[in-house]
Amino acid sequence: MSVEFLLRREVAAEIVKAAGAEALRSFAERSTLAVDTKNGPRDFVSQADRAIEAMVRRHLAARFPGEAVVGEEEGGEAGSRYWIVDPIDGTSNFLAGSPLWGVSLGYVVDGEPVVGAIAAPCLGELMAGARGAGVVRNGVPFERDVAVSGLGLVSLGDSPGEDLDAAIALQRHLREREWIVESFHCTSVSMLFAALGRFEGHIQPVTTMWDIAGGAAICRELELRVEIIAREDGSYGIWAGTADLLRDALGEGDATAEATQ
Repeated sequence: MSVEFLLRREVAAEIVKAAGAEALRSFAERSTLAVDTKNGPRDFVSQADRAIEAMVRRHLAARFPGEAVVGEEEGGEAGSRYWIVDPIDGTSNFLAGSPLWGVSLGYVVDGEPVVGAIAAPCLGELMAGARGAGVVRNGVPFERDVAVSGLGLVSLGDSPGEDLDAAIALQRHLREREWIVESFHCTSVSMLFAALGRFEGHIQPVTTMWDIAGGAAICRELELRVEIIAREDGSYGIWAGTADLLRDALGEGDATAEATQ
């Protein structure tokens, strides 16, 4: 077991717990929050997003002075090792009053998320994992279990930057193979559900590292297959789930593979 990663897992869990509690207070007062748009008419950022990210940065600076931090709202320089935070993943859901939003924190080494923590405060869930150090759920060691096998539930993420034709082709590809496709518009909660065994996995061909870092580290430590693609424009793609799901999603051994990626 990596003592370093175990320590970082515990600290990450503490930080997202505190951040989640603060975000939950803002959620209760969401009608009073100042709200702006960022990169498009439906790309929202709230006063709470900025406040929670600042809070996470303060905690990280206190526990790991001088380490690089990248955030969705304030940016930052990545480097070979860095923390990355999405203070409120699923801001639209948050503002609408939906419980499907979360706080995600990851630690990335040489492009690979190796430590992650996700809090979904409305759902009462907090998971944290680290390479070689296992996963905890609400502070208790956790192993992925599926209560009823064969349900075929999969989460499919969306992004304003994706190719719509490719996205439609991917959904058709999955549904033709009898997967039940759901979409939460919140990557961290979708990956949390994959980790918990409620979904077979989460697929999102166009996303960001702050969306996926926490969940990728957790899912990989639970022995789900995780494939991350880094693109030249700075975006990422993630395929995380069971072997059966990824074989179908990636079209492995299938002539339609190119259309699903």
